[in-house]
Amino acid sequence: MAEEKLKYKTLIIAVSVIVPLLVALLFGVRVPNVAPLTILPPIYATINGITAVLLLFAYWAIRNQKRALHETLMKTSIFLSLLFLVMYVAYHMTSDSTPYGGEGFIRYVYFFILITHITLSIGIIPMVLVTYVRAISKHFGAHKKIARITFPIWLYIAVTGVVVYLMIAPYYA
Repeated sequence: MAEEKLKYKTLIIAVSVIVPLLVALLFGVRVPNVAPLTILPPIYATINGITAVLLLFAYWAIRNQKRALHETLMKTSIFLSLLFLVMYVAYHMTSDSTPYGGEGFIRYVYFFILITHITLSIGIIPMVLVTYVRAISKHFGAHKKIARITFPIWLYIAVTGVVVYLMIAPYYA
């Protein structure tokens, strides 16, 4: 039991450090001679929206003792988050970042949402992994305890991903 816990802890720490570092590294890489993947932002924004809806349904499912449905919805949400990340990195490896063109108060709102979205998206990685490991390890008391924190943060990230896209979409070239 202790050996399995250590294995998961080591894996969670490694993934939680490697993924943000890899994303940051790849963000600065441009793939030569490849057309910009401009079709991706509306797709990955939609994926964020679907993830938000699935998270809400998963919450409803567990509140109504539909454990198998909850598990399926959560696994799907994790998969969609990974798919989002791959598309996000692919887009930024083929396209320059789009500057936000809004002015005045809305500009501050946009950057507040963007910064909190990015910061929390880094911090959610270990939280989702710990929450998931506690569930698959059948430590449901500990799972529920961290899920109460993980769920609203993950939901915020999914919703603000859509909001950020909608706010910057008019400025895409």
